Amino acid sequence: MIGRLTGTLADKSSPPQLLVDVNGVGYEVDVPMSSFFNLPASGERVTLLTHFVVREDAQVLFGFLTADERNTFRQLIKISGVGPRMALSLLSGLSVADLAQAVTAQDASRLVKVPGIGKKTAERLLLELKGKLGADIGVPGAVPASDAQADILQALVALGYSEREAQAAVKPLPPGVAVSEGIRLALKALSR
Repeated sequence: MIGRLTGTLADKSSPPQLLVDVNGVGYEVDVPMSSFFNLPASGERVTLLTHFVVREDAQVLFGFLTADERNTFRQLIKISGVGPRMALSLLSGLSVADLAQAVTAQDASRLVKVPGIGKKTAERLLLELKGKLGADIGVPGAVPASDAQADILQALVALGYSEREAQAAVKPLPPGVAVSEGIRLALKALSR
């Protein structure tokens, strides 16, 4: 019903909820912490992809900075026993790339570190998501040269760039570059 919001970020003082003013109408939106930390300052423009959940007792709008996050959220809430709050918690505790790698490796230990996710739920998530999430992770030649480059690559994928685009942006970075500087340089290269 509501697929995207573009407006002014009016308030982000009570994570994970924020208030987006769209032409005088304030929308309360719940976002995963991965999106929350990448939001602009209050008073600036923001665009969020959304997912609207209508229940008997509430109507809740969930927002995401990237299409990958929203798509992963939608995959998660299709799983029996995983509601929107648990899906939001998962995306707050793990990036989409981390979750995809955990699914590819069938590594339940990474999922149980997220608050509210027990061993049985983690195993069910891995089983249900197998083949639906993480299929393109593990492409040959995808191993970054250093931990910093791995972090930069992961950040770019979390921001919505494809694995291929992210690798192309990370490849020309100077060896030993700091993560924050590397992300800045990679984003600059990707914006051209």
